[in-house]
Amino acid sequence: MIFLITCWLLLAVIALIYIFLTWNYKYWKNYGVNGPKPVLIFGNLPSAITGKRHVMYDIWDIYDAFKDTNYFVGIYNNRRPELLILRPELARKVYVTDFKHFHDNEMSATIDEKMDFLFANNPFTAAGSKWKERRAEFTGGLSAGRIKAMFPVTLEICKHLIDYIQKESKVSSKQGLDAKNLFSRYTADIISDCVMGLQTDSFTKSLSPLMEMEGQMFEPQPFYTTLDRFVPIIKKWLKHRFITEKFENYFQKLMENSINLRKSDEKLSKRADFLNYLLELQEKKNLNLREISAHAMTFLLDGFETTSSVLAHTLLMLGRYPTKQQKLREGILRSLDKSEELFDIISELDYLNACILESLRFFPVVFFATKRCTEPLEIVNKNGQSFLIPKDLTVIIPQYQIMMDDSIYENASEYQPERFLLENGGVRKYMDMGAYWGYGDGPRICPGFRFALIQVKTAIIEIIRQFRVQVNPKTRSDYKFDEFFFPRLDGGVWLDFQLLSGDI
Repeated sequence: MIFLITCWLLLAVIALIYIFLTWNYKYWKNYGVNGPKPVLIFGNLPSAITGKRHVMYDIWDIYDAFKDTNYFVGIYNNRRPELLILRPELARKVYVTDFKHFHDNEMSATIDEKMDFLFANNPFTAAGSKWKERRAEFTGGLSAGRIKAMFPVTLEICKHLIDYIQKESKVSSKQGLDAKNLFSRYTADIISDCVMGLQTDSFTKSLSPLMEMEGQMFEPQPFYTTLDRFVPIIKKWLKHRFITEKFENYFQKLMENSINLRKSDEKLSKRADFLNYLLELQEKKNLNLREISAHAMTFLLDGFETTSSVLAHTLLMLGRYPTKQQKLREGILRSLDKSEELFDIISELDYLNACILESLRFFPVVFFATKRCTEPLEIVNKNGQSFLIPKDLTVIIPQYQIMMDDSIYENASEYQPERFLLENGGVRKYMDMGAYWGYGDGPRICPGFRFALIQVKTAIIEIIRQFRVQVNPKTRSDYKFDEFFFPRLDGGVWLDFQLLSGDI
């Protein structure tokens, strides 16, 4: 009898677990929205749990299966329903024309300002009216005049980069140089100087403090992430840290030392850099150290990882397409013959800009965006069926899939910078279509991309005019990405740099 009762109780528990795991799987059917059939526990994004490949590949499979018959489909992130956009026109509605319905990024709901102050005050993660205020404060320090005033710092550090490449290429002639590490040194030194006023030299001395602490910045939370997908409501009560407490304390101490040093030196107090802007903002708005550190952290998060990645991947593509590299080199040399002022010619190099934009199409800052519906909006599918997107539903924009779609980009798998030349409509042509997100789009476009582009373009100009860049055999020949959140070639990017003679 006891055995029988135990069996029935066990079956009841199993049944309840099954019901809990599957009851939400009728959500999209009830609304008449098409979509792939979910798999128990995994939903439609199994890689989010297994980690065997980047979840972007799961989204790509769904995109390819439904893009010709639907404008959008309903999917399940484990058991959480989410809407996957399949058409550029709808993506543009989310980013631009109907932005007021999607002004918050999905990540915003998982962040607790009391627990994770520095990350919560980043314009990317801030929600509601706060993101506007934080963005305005941040972008105020990146005016055209201030960017130009900080350019000598970029140029000086770029010289250190070139010297380092020459030296290391001789030592590691067959091994190649790790492009990500190389350009992380470059961007870390620029950020250290322009944001914190610290003149580090990662190329000849020990690594900058930012690089030393890079691996301790984020707090991995696989359990929380999985729990959120199974029980979405849990994030209303259970929060977790993204920035580790150790790194936050370290960074605030670093900022405190930088501020004290700046205030004690009258000469430094006249520098037109981001740190002095923050000190001006502090006086104007009575900001405390934590609030100043949050703005500096925004600079670090938005510029360190992304800028070094853009540099590594752009040079990878130029190495894979030597004719494009030579075309760029010839354009750079022609411009340098006309003017010795590098800052003045950067904006004139249309082909350089096109090469970077095309590289960002292959290696965007993120593969997909997740937006939270903040105000209900009705959209219509290809079959005429309408759907009212409810408040708080997550909407996924498959940016990478759209940018690699042959029906949108001719020969999408080919590196063709010419498609982004101004004479062909430039990047605006594709952004107006809702089909390009190299650095985002709409009111929440990356606030620091202009400053980042100056760093990227300066380094590429100096490298391409002095070296022939080739892909080291250690670099894989395809475009398989690893499981890391940001787009990153599996195995890394390894490059060879051959110093050019006078005759090229």
